[in-house]
Amino acid sequence: MSAAPARPTPAPSLSAYARGLAAAAPDSPPPRGGHPLPDTARPPEASPRRMPYKEARATVTRLLLSALTGPDPELAAAETDRALAATGVREHLCFPTASAVEHGDPGTARALARRLVRDGTTVHGVAAGLGLLRGLGEPEDLPYLRALGRLDGVFRYAVAVLDELDRPAAALLWLTHYPTSDRARPLVEALAARDHAAVRERLLGLAPGDRRMGPDHARRVAESTGLADLLDRAAPEDTALLGQALRLLARTVTQGDHGVEILEYADARALYGTVAERARLLPPDLGHQARLVTLAQDLHSGASHLLDWPAGRREAVLGLLLDAVREPTETGRRADWIRRTARRLREAPPATPRDTPSAAPRLRIEVAVADPVEPHPVETRVLVDGRPLLPEAFAQGRGDTPEPLLDGGALRADTRPRDVRLGVTSCAEECCGALYVTVRREGAHVVWSDWRRPGRPPALPEYRFDADAYDAEIARAEHDHGWTWPARHTARLLTAGLRDRPDLLTRWGLRQGWISTDHRDPDITVVTFTGPPPDGSGDPRQFLWHLPDDGRPPAERAAEALRRMAETDPRTLAGGP
Repeated sequence: MSAAPARPTPAPSLSAYARGLAAAAPDSPPPRGGHPLPDTARPPEASPRRMPYKEARATVTRLLLSALTGPDPELAAAETDRALAATGVREHLCFPTASAVEHGDPGTARALARRLVRDGTTVHGVAAGLGLLRGLGEPEDLPYLRALGRLDGVFRYAVAVLDELDRPAAALLWLTHYPTSDRARPLVEALAARDHAAVRERLLGLAPGDRRMGPDHARRVAESTGLADLLDRAAPEDTALLGQALRLLARTVTQGDHGVEILEYADARALYGTVAERARLLPPDLGHQARLVTLAQDLHSGASHLLDWPAGRREAVLGLLLDAVREPTETGRRADWIRRTARRLREAPPATPRDTPSAAPRLRIEVAVADPVEPHPVETRVLVDGRPLLPEAFAQGRGDTPEPLLDGGALRADTRPRDVRLGVTSCAEECCGALYVTVRREGAHVVWSDWRRPGRPPALPEYRFDADAYDAEIARAEHDHGWTWPARHTARLLTAGLRDRPDLLTRWGLRQGWISTDHRDPDITVVTFTGPPPDGSGDPRQFLWHLPDDGRPPAERAAEALRRMAETDPRTLAGGP
């Protein structure tokens, strides 16, 4: 009979190290970025060669699957902890790889994960344990997760697991390590000390309008402070807290680069409801009015529409928000946007699902223009049976601009299949991708099928729209100019005019570029074209013709611009890039 394998002498675990730091300062948050790790947490690399990505993922997966088949989770965890650190795999790959392991038996995976999390001595082992624990954690794991969240190198993984079990604690750790500015630190300190009296004061000291406070920061602030409950308990006359809640909620519905934060916020419906019910108490300043319209527009056709609203509640909250929007007394782009968008939302038809499951789906196209103080482009939103499609299918993307989809006729259906881009990420399609669908006409139907986006295919069915209803909706959307402002409307009319008369440019050897509004000043229409310099020498260059809004109707301004292009060389009208 062979002897049982010898157990290794236990070394100080990262968990024990972290819990000791927490016990030494229980009411103080860790420093930004976390406490430094002990030297033993990152053993020297066994080889200077950096393992390729696919090989590294396969190596981590192999080691974890082998450990999952062992009879002793404690021994398997100790061996895996050492083996992972010795492979040369980059530590940041351990967590996502372990999260994706198909373990088969949740109990076995949870046991191994806990041993790695609680006894692991290296970043590699603890990160892998946290990855395995994702989706399997239970309340007994909370003390270890909160402690590990204080350490550099592992806090982001601990927060990801903690998110599933204790959102306020996860949010507090997240804000600790990713503050927007020095203003956030006092709030973090008040929350860590459980100084409830100071939380409200320091919450009011934040500046959600700061560009550094993205939608993810706004959600984490709302979660860590229990903002929905805090506002619900406050007196209705506390308009300072109400205004701050409105700022944070409006920032949360503003789409970030990595997804839709409002759908990750568990208390979104409750906060929406309280803000809407008290909105009439807010001072009627332009900022409050614009944020109420932002919330209403997102509730109508954006991601907030997809929250798990009880029957009739979404419509009721939307109505309360719009009832609280008052006619601005100010002039300017933001005031015009409030008037225009609020009017369109009040006149919009209600979301109507199909009559029966076997009936053809209903299509609706909406163009959403963001608050002019936000740097977000105009987007085309597709609603099927009243529900916005993009937030469910491609959360990291936003709807494409209306010019290619509507002005360019991309959504029109023909018997020849056409690939149509419906949404794209804020960085670029070449970076993080886009959402495509194939559109074709089949007899009495228009079919949307063959959905494509980065990663796994979107969970979308094939849609078979009634062709007559589809054509009518596309025609309505193409002729809808109510969302535009004068400079953008002028740009659309110029695009249409050059589409009908391309010779205005081609006779000069010029090629049309983009026509839109200046990103620095949306009240200026910009016409771009490319070609040789006027004297014919040198390489082709881009020309930009700027047309400031002079108060005349867009149709008149576009007609005059086209007339000038017909009478003179367009290059003499434009400046350089």
